[in-house]
Amino acid sequence: MANFYNDNPGLKHHLQHPLMQKIVELKERNFADAEKFDYAPLNFEDAMDSYDKVLEIVGEICGGKIAENAEDVDHQGPRVENGRVIYADGTKENLELCRKAGLMGMAMPRRLGGLNFPITPYIMAADIVSRADTGFENLWGLQDCAETIYEFADEDQKQRFIPRVCQGETMSMDLTEPDAGSDLQSVMLKATEQPDGTWRLNGVKRFITNGDSDIHLVLARSEEGTKDGRGLSMFIYDKRDGGVTVRRIENKMGIKGSPTCELVYKNAKAELCGSRRLGLIKYVMALMNGARLGIAAQSVGVSERAYREALAYAKDRKQFGKAIIEFPAVYEMLAVMKAKLDASRALLYETSRFVDIYKIYEDIAKERTLTPYERKEMKQYTKLADACTPLVKGMGSEYCNQNAYDCIQIHGGSGFMKDYACERVYRDARITSIYEGTTQLQVVAAIRHVTTGTYLNMIREYEAQPVAENLKPLHDALVDMTAKYEKAVATVVEAKDQTYTDFMARRMVEMAGNIIMGYLLLQDANRNAEFTKSAEVYNKMAQAEVAKHADFIANFAPAQVDMYKA
Repeated sequence: MANFYNDNPGLKHHLQHPLMQKIVELKERNFADAEKFDYAPLNFEDAMDSYDKVLEIVGEICGGKIAENAEDVDHQGPRVENGRVIYADGTKENLELCRKAGLMGMAMPRRLGGLNFPITPYIMAADIVSRADTGFENLWGLQDCAETIYEFADEDQKQRFIPRVCQGETMSMDLTEPDAGSDLQSVMLKATEQPDGTWRLNGVKRFITNGDSDIHLVLARSEEGTKDGRGLSMFIYDKRDGGVTVRRIENKMGIKGSPTCELVYKNAKAELCGSRRLGLIKYVMALMNGARLGIAAQSVGVSERAYREALAYAKDRKQFGKAIIEFPAVYEMLAVMKAKLDASRALLYETSRFVDIYKIYEDIAKERTLTPYERKEMKQYTKLADACTPLVKGMGSEYCNQNAYDCIQIHGGSGFMKDYACERVYRDARITSIYEGTTQLQVVAAIRHVTTGTYLNMIREYEAQPVAENLKPLHDALVDMTAKYEKAVATVVEAKDQTYTDFMARRMVEMAGNIIMGYLLLQDANRNAEFTKSAEVYNKMAQAEVAKHADFIANFAPAQVDMYKA
């Protein structure tokens, strides 16, 4: 039986990143919990050992039962009976295994029943779970909705809801409606305050992942007569109170084990989470940052599975008297798949470390006043996280889809058949570039970090880091790519034409992403020679991509945008 953590040295490499010491020491507050909880770490080494052991458990469960159940779950799927969701048999078994292993509420504080893990090892677990069963990762991964309750709810709500999540109850975030998809300010589910301080919710939600969960975060219109985001608040709905039924489960292309529901709220009792009017403006924005990171982890897990399925088949499949992996057309494809996988994972964990630091500082600020230095660091890492979450979600999900596509291609005709796992992987991959914000919306979120110089400043910092002599040609190539990127951005910005900027946004964001991931792989290769091949292959690919986009921008006048209009 495979262990999906132990068989992947890349995960251990990223867990041992030098920045983890800072993250752990901040998270553990000088390891004060060791006096109150017998499972709390005594020092940095103890904490890292704890993460390693828990991830081994995740890897064992995922490489065993969850991976074994994936095919049956895909065929059976969930169903609706009397307004309630009945999970597939394998899903029920998976959830019970995770509950018994204590893998729910991983990032929540110990005082509320969690493991107090930083975001980085938690995201690593999500990466592993997604490799085993992408649809199940949606159910398991929605535990990070508890982060919103922890950040914004009052202490009584934290005490009542978060321990339930840590004990294994499931969550959902009920945002989308039939007439409010990406445009969440159009949400119209009505929230009416009652004399006793509770609220009643009425309306319909659509495309809700795990919509029959135990605890829901619900975006609803609390302010009578409003039509924009300023009239929306966030609510907590407890399934035990009743009032919400599942009208239907969507019949999806992939992630079929994950029930995507249409919900009907009929005078459902709920309670306000945080302050009125901040539901979209503050709380959903915070929720979406975590969701982007979660889908990026899911994308990396799918990429890992696609690469491994393709590699195994290419080694085994014989044509013209030899294994097809010996043909240049195939081994080139596999090398590029691996490079995209390693690049995506490098950016995923760089981003998770940024998120870790700013969120820990936010949490510390609830306990004491931050020092000027700490406030400055929090601001710096918040900006980096805001820049990198749309980048890793957008480009990571696109690479995921490309790897799933190439996995099918390497399988040839067999890949089109349901006899091989790659067919399911291909269907599961497709959603990653759509939900929690399409790739196009990630570009919208990322472009300001192009035009304001956030990405260029990041690149300059990476550029200044020393590398081994054998890696200097890769470094020099990245410096050359940066010059092309800087010139292309200047060309667009100097035109002072918003339509032209919007049109070129995807190209500039991709250029930034190519260079940043190129530098991150270079750093990985500098720490660990096992990444050298991926760094070299990705560098070649990135050079071609950056040159292509730079050439397009250099030879395209703003007025030419009109030729693309409908």
